[in-house]
This record gives sequence, C-alpha cells and structure tokens, in this order.
Amino acid sequence: MARWRIPGLPARPRFTSRATILVLVLCSLVAILAYPARQFIAQRSELAEQRARAEQVRQQVEQLTRDRARWQDPEYVKAQARERLHYAVPGETPFVSVDPSPSAAVKSSSTGAAPAAQAKALKPWYAGFWESVDLADAASPRTGPEAGAVPAPAAGR
Repeated sequence: MARWRIPGLPARPRFTSRATILVLVLCSLVAILAYPARQFIAQRSELAEQRARAEQVRQQVEQLTRDRARWQDPEYVKAQARERLHYAVPGETPFVSVDPSPSAAVKSSSTGAAPAAQAKALKPWYAGFWESVDLADAASPRTGPEAGAVPAPAAGR
C-alpha cells in the first residue's frame, strides 16, 4: 500500500514529542524501580533462609525437649550410667571385655608400615613425650665460655 503524501508539506516525523516524552517517562520509571525491586527480591530470599533456619532451630528444640524428658526417667539415667560410666548395681559384678591380642589389631590396621612405627604405636604417650624432650635437649648446642652461665651486663652504660 502506498502512502499518500501531499506535495509541499514536510514528511511526518517518525517520533513525535509525545512518544519521546512517553519513552523518557518509562525509562525513568524503570530506573527508579530497579533498585527497590532488586531489594525486594533479595529480602524475599533472605526471609526464606530465615524461615528455613527457624524451622531447623524448632526441630532442634523439639529434639532437646525429648532428650530432657528422657533424662527425667530414672531408668534411662541408670541405663546411661551403666553404659557410659560402667556403673553397676550393688550385688552385680561388672565385666569389661578387652581384646586379648592388641598387637593383632595394630598389625591389621598398619599393614605395610615400618616396624619402628609399630613399636612407637605400642609405647605409651608419655614415653614418646619424654623422648622428644630428651631429643630437643640433646640437639641444643652449648657454645660460649660457660654453657650455663648468664652473660654479665656490658660496662660503660
């Protein structure tokens, strides 16, 4: 379809002043509302995180309440004392079973390890501690006129 144009009149501009003002107003609204919209979305996600955390804490409180109620029962307290502290009721003979071959457990857990490491593992902790103290003492060099002497203050000050 051909456009009719009147000779002598200038062509109609593509954007009128109304359209330009409308575009400027819309761009301004977008620029003005962008930051609050971003804050709103961020606050919604933070609110969802806080709700999830509150639910987790609520479940933890329920678990602790159940534990507290369980500890109010004298039979449960007795059972825990027997299990954890190896207590016994008067008249009972408590037994603690011990593995008869601790060296077999060490060998199975450290297959391929050096014999020195196995021997070190069998030593009590304090023996290793004292060996390290002795080793540190032997490694410190003692130089100077007298090894244990404290130097005298410099004269002339």
